[in-house]
Amino acid sequence: MSLTEQILSQIPGNPLETLRRVDKIWQKLRAENIPIPTTVKTESKLLETSDWDVIICGGTLGILIGATLAKKGWRVALLERGILKGRIQEWNISRKEIETFVELNLLSSEELKKAIATEYNPARISFPNTPDIWVKDVLNIGVDPVYLLETLKQRFLEVGGQLFENTAYQTATIHPDGVNIQTSNGRSFKTRLLLDAMGHSSPIVQQARKGKKPDAVCLVVGTCATGYPKNDTGDIFASFTPIENQCQYFWEAFPARDGRTTYLFTYLDAHPDRFSLEFFFEEYLRLLPEYQKVELSQLTFQRALFGFFPCYRQSPLQTPWNRILPVGDSSGSQSPLSFGGFGAMVRHLPRLTLGIDEALQTDNLSLKSLTLLQPYQPNVSVTWLFQRSMSIGVNQKVASEQINQLLAGVFQVMEQLGEPVLKPFLQDVVKFPALAKTLFVTSLKQPGLVIKIIPQVGVGNLLDWMKHYVNLGVYSLLYPVGGKMENLIAKMSEEQRYFYRRLMEQWKYGSGGDYVE
Repeated sequence: MSLTEQILSQIPGNPLETLRRVDKIWQKLRAENIPIPTTVKTESKLLETSDWDVIICGGTLGILIGATLAKKGWRVALLERGILKGRIQEWNISRKEIETFVELNLLSSEELKKAIATEYNPARISFPNTPDIWVKDVLNIGVDPVYLLETLKQRFLEVGGQLFENTAYQTATIHPDGVNIQTSNGRSFKTRLLLDAMGHSSPIVQQARKGKKPDAVCLVVGTCATGYPKNDTGDIFASFTPIENQCQYFWEAFPARDGRTTYLFTYLDAHPDRFSLEFFFEEYLRLLPEYQKVELSQLTFQRALFGFFPCYRQSPLQTPWNRILPVGDSSGSQSPLSFGGFGAMVRHLPRLTLGIDEALQTDNLSLKSLTLLQPYQPNVSVTWLFQRSMSIGVNQKVASEQINQLLAGVFQVMEQLGEPVLKPFLQDVVKFPALAKTLFVTSLKQPGLVIKIIPQVGVGNLLDWMKHYVNLGVYSLLYPVGGKMENLIAKMSEEQRYFYRRLMEQWKYGSGGDYVE
């Protein structure tokens, strides 16, 4: 019996069976054997009536945007294939981000306190043979998803939203004046706008991507367990091993209400020869004692965590249809360095709320108009090269410590440049001045390492990255300039105002201008 079989058999809920089921999906993705659904079609005939302004398919992250839109008075229905409830495992986020719920009047200050299951400081960044870096107030809040989603659900229902549980999306027919949605239980919903919050595996997303293989994947495994001798600090980014199995292993650790959560993750492509999640879980259990200075026999495992997160260069996803907008993980708007879209969804919640509200008010629900709500963001696109520099091709030859040495050098430079450079990056926000300073100082201090990275990432990828880097600088200049044109809004038509505000948001979020310390 393997370590994975031995440990997972102790945890209620049969996580081993679930791991192997997810592994089959990962195997199909590597083999390019995932069928392309055809659940969306268009129809030239008018729908004539709409019972809803917005239908949201997928409740876990959909309830966030659903609650804000329902509070604005729109007729909103949420379709959830199961029962809408949060998982026990906490979501880690920073305090400024979680305060978005109070700013949008979704939670009171007292409810926000109840939603915070754990809070700790400081967090560590650690690489071999270099001093550890410690930061405060970054991903140090553990949110209780059970309480958060239940509270948001009640807020949603209180303001007139309607929740349909055990009601899975099946098909959507797009008419010139609305969308007709059919569900698994035979119901029909007619709406002006469909928001797809069903995640990476959404049939709408799969149809829009036309079976395209992801450009990269983040594999994640982990557990929450009690019995750790030390549980008052966290790790945001840690590595202590050289390249193994053509991958660089990274770790995260967070104090949790019922133990300590530890993750092992890596970045790779979806090549057919890549290893399985079960193999990766075995690696996690093999290395966990060395990582946390504890024997497995000292731990009591509460739950197992695992998954894979596909990333696409063509992100955020632009669907080919009117009246459909992907949000959350469906949109692919999060950084390729992160796993899970909760933080990205919260970060973009004010923007999406305002944009969707104005799109509904002005009936700007065409493909062209909705595309502006999930625009190109150079500060996300530049992170592709960072992700590529932390991954290795199946047949690529790279020095065993090259990635650790590069990351150690870069993070040491960011620490020297100060928190305004380091902290936004750790929260997936890249700003042009901070990036330019980091690259300049790193290239001066470690020119040899920088040169070695070029063949690893490839010249083509480097040239593509330069385009996004330049655009990041351009957006950083345009955002403050564009804001000075606010006085012209009064002279604009409703449609012109809609497009102007979306452009301002694109420059703001695309340059990292939304980040507030």
